[in-house]
Amino acid sequence: MSGPLAGLRVLDLTRLLPGGFCSLMLADYGAEVLKVEDTGPGDYLRWWPPLVDGAEPSAASAPFLSLNRGKRSLRLNLKVKEGAEVLLALAREHDVLIESFRPGVLDRLGVGYERLRAENPRLVHCAITGYGQAGAERDTAGHDLNYLALGGLLGLTGEPGGPPVAPAGQVADLGGGALMALFGILAALHERERSGAGQYVDVSMTRGAQSWLAAVAAAFLAGGGLPRRGGLELAGGLGCYRPYRCADGWVALAALELKFWRALCVGLEREDLRERHLDPAVAGELAPLFLARTRAEWAAFDAEHGCCLSPVRDLDEALADAPLVQVDQPGAAAPVRLLAPPLEFSRTPGDGTRPGPALGADTDAVLAGLGYDRAAIAALRAAGAVA
Repeated sequence: MSGPLAGLRVLDLTRLLPGGFCSLMLADYGAEVLKVEDTGPGDYLRWWPPLVDGAEPSAASAPFLSLNRGKRSLRLNLKVKEGAEVLLALAREHDVLIESFRPGVLDRLGVGYERLRAENPRLVHCAITGYGQAGAERDTAGHDLNYLALGGLLGLTGEPGGPPVAPAGQVADLGGGALMALFGILAALHERERSGAGQYVDVSMTRGAQSWLAAVAAAFLAGGGLPRRGGLELAGGLGCYRPYRCADGWVALAALELKFWRALCVGLEREDLRERHLDPAVAGELAPLFLARTRAEWAAFDAEHGCCLSPVRDLDEALADAPLVQVDQPGAAAPVRLLAPPLEFSRTPGDGTRPGPALGADTDAVLAGLGYDRAAIAALRAAGAVA
């Protein structure tokens, strides 16, 4: 393994998107990630279409591979004593454990934080949940849209008087969950260098996503008035900062600074608009001007005048020049193309080219590494602890 996180050992007990993306970032940048899955179907994402032609069925899902390349897989049943004992043994050998069970589940299984800490006081235990470990909603089921709704983001997204608009990306799952978990884990590991002790990191996807409203909330709490959907300056309230329909699609204008706005006005030969930079009503005057040209013409306009004007691209267009990697997935008829790791390091680059694991592909090797011999592994299988 190489990369800035080489040598870091991570247990990932999560399913689906938030935990998977968190441990993906760790794996892409050098951490050794072991995906601990149940003895049933494992991560639900394994079976999510589209499937990669020819790949082993449990590792043929393109969405699964996008989040789980470069990881190993162990199938473990935590509901039996022998399975719980394996997890405790794993905890002694790892730096980080990530999980997304509902609050209290691991405690009921006998492998909660206090028990894990007794086995490894240096362990960083990160729990990603919808609402955190305390509070009225802690036991409530939810998904990304619920967290955005309760946190206030969804109600502020959309056109004035229109319905709330769900974003294309999972803001709470990824921004409020996965990325907050990454920060929490790395901060706890940094602190461990001073204290020698691990700690528990409680990640609420609702609170994490709500933190994206930091400036908006501060303005309201300071008496700035209650914002409404479509009225926030950076969410539709300013004519200088919003999408506009053009002759063959849409463009996005982000002339927030006065110099960019004035460059737009000069290019449009509309000097009369120079002093209306922050006037919401200016959108009505700009709309017919944008309709008169195509996206390509507006791109050329921006290249000439430099006013922060971009075409709104469909996904195929956006991916045409995006950094991609090719993963040689075992059995696949062709290399699997995926988005490349997003961060560039000058000395220790990430690596997103390693294949994803078949369900339980590393069970025997992991157990052998813990000191279990063939007879002991067979006994674990007979007890239903592993598969």
